[in-house]
Amino acid sequence: MTVTSSFPILSTRDLPTLVEFYRRSLAAEVTFRFEDGGVDVYVSLTIAGASLGIGSDPHTPPQPDGDRVALWFYVTDVDAAYAGALDAGASDVHAPLDMPWGERVAQVRDPAGHLLNLAEPPAVA
Repeated sequence: MTVTSSFPILSTRDLPTLVEFYRRSLAAEVTFRFEDGGVDVYVSLTIAGASLGIGSDPHTPPQPDGDRVALWFYVTDVDAAYAGALDAGASDVHAPLDMPWGERVAQVRDPAGHLLNLAEPPAVA
């Protein structure tokens, strides 16, 4: 047995809002939709070649204390990505900061409360 691919799936009570957030903030493209009764219940997105699934679950509990999962996105301009995420409906966790290991990193929460790390990799000398 060999694993050929994998991807995270986020759960949310408000699928349209979360899909639109990722479309607006990270230029995600919808690559698959599954409907039930004419309403999306699952959407697959592609972001820079990576897949992210989002499933509708009206029973998703509110974000617990502490994160069980966080997403990490490398971007070309962390400051612009941070501003775009806030404009698209994210809430601020921390503004872009230069880290001791050479990356510039910001954190936001998507409209469903999932933690997103936005980072620029260190410059290669």
